[in-house]
Amino acid sequence: MIKASIALALIGLAVLGGSLSGAVEVPFYLPLSTLVLAGILVAGRDIPTFLRIFLVMLATTHVVLVLLILGAVSGAITGDYTGYVPPPSAALGATGFGALIYGLSFVRVVRTICTITDRYLDSQADSVIRIPFIGLVRAREGTIGTWMIAILIAINLAQVALNVRLSFFSRDMFNALEAKDAAAFWYQLFVIFTPLAAVFVAIALTEVLLQNVLTIRWRAFLNTYYVGEWLGDGAHYRMQLIGRGADNPDQRISEDLRKFVESTYSLSVGLMNQAATLVSFVAILWTISAGFTFPGTNVEVPGLLVWVCAGYAILGTWVTHLIGRPLIGLNFQQERVEANYRFSLARLREYTEQVALLSGEPAEKEGLGRRFGQIVDNYMRIVIRLIKLNTFTAAYFQANVVVPYILTAPYYFIGKISLGQMQQVVGAFSRVESALTYFIQIYTTLADYKAVLDRLTTFEGAIASAQRVGGESKLAVTPAASRELRLSNLNVRLPDGRALMHADGLAFRPGERTLMTGPSGSGKSTLFRAIAGIWPFGEGEVLVPEGQTMMLLPQRPYIPIGTLREAVTYPAHEHAYSDADIADALRVAKLPQIADRLDEERAWGQTLSLGEQQRLAVARALLAKPDWLFLDEATAALDEPTEAEIYQVIKEKLPQTTVVSIGHRSTLLDYHDRRIDLKRAENGLSTPVDMMQPQPAE
Repeated sequence: MIKASIALALIGLAVLGGSLSGAVEVPFYLPLSTLVLAGILVAGRDIPTFLRIFLVMLATTHVVLVLLILGAVSGAITGDYTGYVPPPSAALGATGFGALIYGLSFVRVVRTICTITDRYLDSQADSVIRIPFIGLVRAREGTIGTWMIAILIAINLAQVALNVRLSFFSRDMFNALEAKDAAAFWYQLFVIFTPLAAVFVAIALTEVLLQNVLTIRWRAFLNTYYVGEWLGDGAHYRMQLIGRGADNPDQRISEDLRKFVESTYSLSVGLMNQAATLVSFVAILWTISAGFTFPGTNVEVPGLLVWVCAGYAILGTWVTHLIGRPLIGLNFQQERVEANYRFSLARLREYTEQVALLSGEPAEKEGLGRRFGQIVDNYMRIVIRLIKLNTFTAAYFQANVVVPYILTAPYYFIGKISLGQMQQVVGAFSRVESALTYFIQIYTTLADYKAVLDRLTTFEGAIASAQRVGGESKLAVTPAASRELRLSNLNVRLPDGRALMHADGLAFRPGERTLMTGPSGSGKSTLFRAIAGIWPFGEGEVLVPEGQTMMLLPQRPYIPIGTLREAVTYPAHEHAYSDADIADALRVAKLPQIADRLDEERAWGQTLSLGEQQRLAVARALLAKPDWLFLDEATAALDEPTEAEIYQVIKEKLPQTTVVSIGHRSTLLDYHDRRIDLKRAENGLSTPVDMMQPQPAE
């Protein structure tokens, strides 16, 4: 940024020196605007990367404008090529837009947007991209994204320049028609228009390709980031515990990220495009209407059509904002109720057997109907608001067709402008009015974008809160040289701070099979979560044997969607074990009927009964061979004979594994060497008590 600002300042000083010496005749504001833009570059060196890209590209465009203007002034650019030379006022526009970008960097909502965008643009991750005619190029992912955005900005600015040139083509063509000059008409059509159209099509196709490549890479990076933050260090679990503002994280990652990337690009580049269009075509309107008089008077108003167009657009924008403002909240609410309905359907699919067994279909229909009713109610509120908004905008845009003709026709009839100039004014008026009413055109998109941004920021806030809870936890899991797993002055609490369990000096000895019992709600499962390191509420220390592995099997195992091989080997890679070992583990876990279906892909969590799912989880343990195995009622869905066989299998196949179980059946006593009972006091605080335990049955 500093080097670019120095180069820009030198150009500005050179032009200023040439102007003062009389070597070049340019408006005084041309070199001054160049120097001001150089100052903005220096001041903006610390603004977010996303905005800095736009600022640098504007500075580059400004240099090109200055060189073109100097070329025309010096006589280097002549003839039809002068149609490509912008008016000097375009340089003022570039400087003004640069100042706007710098100012936006201090707006809170813009900085929030840039915080998300810069995660991608500042990425240091190594990556590759295939460039036509060059091949694979290796670079940082952030660098690739930065260059693609810069090229897309350049393409959009080139499109504006082409549109300006096409407006002069329109003027000259209609002048040729008015003069019945066939040679001039065909010259404009084939020599001027055809090359311009070919270039326009080529860069439009390039834009489509680059835009889609950019958005998918951008989304892929943010998807990886948010999934990592959500799943990292148990944040997804703690978010549920603390219950802070993160409903439907699946939608926020899959849908909201897609909308954010697409809308951020389209709105930011679209705004820049419209700003460049505004500056370029205002100069045309101002030049043509320089001597126009106010209708019905002899008073000349410089740039009359510019002021009329601005007033017309401001009025339309203000009315649109008044009508459409409630759409922001309504769109946010619509995303929430839609996600709640999808979640209800997905949950019903997951528990379809339980619903059928309880004959719960009427209750489910009522619940789904109620949630869908919320969708309909909010949707109709959106429809009513959109009808009001579209009624105004439709009338407004229909009027746009005739308003420029009404304004220019009197001047054409008195011979003040030619037919070609009239057509150029109509085109320029439409472009300026469209740029000024860009806010009207994107209002619905903007409302939806604000809702998406709010959802992403609340999602980030929930993740940050979960990470803070984990980071501030006084309940530590510490590796120790001892072979025992020991609880040292451990206080386990509920999320609201109430004490649940206290244990000090309790040790689980290696090779010993321990059964934990106690009334429901006494903290047995919560203790297991604390030992696993995912429960953040409490104080004290869990000393775990250094270098040893742990595995916890809950009562309801998680079965991922995919092949049976993926389900059995989870959380390891599906190829971590041989097919023979996986099949053998399933047979030993009393699941021989599915041992030969490893490549079959389906929702196994719905296909298998709970008892089969628990046995599949045992097969995972047999493959992983952990040093410590915690069974949280992991065989509760099995009949007693099968449960006995499973415990015998664990004993035989995992002789070096220390087993700690939670259970309520008295028959479990026979499979353990030791029993620890959680006794609950009147104040609700549970404490572990070692109980006498007979020798296990052989």
